[in-house]
Amino acid sequence: MTSTDRIQKEIFLKAPRKRVWRALTDPKEFGQWFRVKLANSFVAGARASGQVTYEGYEHCVFNVAVEQLVPERLLSWRWVPHAVDPARDYSGEPTTLVVFELEAVSGGTLLKVSESGFDKVPASRREQAYRGNESGWVLQLENIAKHVDSAR
Repeated sequence: MTSTDRIQKEIFLKAPRKRVWRALTDPKEFGQWFRVKLANSFVAGARASGQVTYEGYEHCVFNVAVEQLVPERLLSWRWVPHAVDPARDYSGEPTTLVVFELEAVSGGTLLKVSESGFDKVPASRREQAYRGNESGWVLQLENIAKHVDSAR
């Protein structure tokens, strides 16, 4: 049985936890691998936003409500998943919770990413949001792996 409410991914990164944390939370570094030009930093209880620079999605705005920042351990935010249609008003839609967890392991860092709450996304776009974000997280984990490997 598979769940369509939660996406879970993980990747082993050949970089220390401190390095991975910097890639996740420094606005410039985050922007390089996630492909967004952040206008501000991640601060718990505040919003972080910026222009998406990912090819084909430049019309989108990255907009998250940061929930938790536990240095070198956890970053979480809420956002409207797969909000890619410029003609649609997503402001009234429920958000999903994205959680990045870092664990120091032999030879590097285990980075776990989960996104939950898809069952509350409007039925008319739930499947598209889930599929889009599931494949998106695969790409983003590849991006951060290349980033921390190349920018030590």
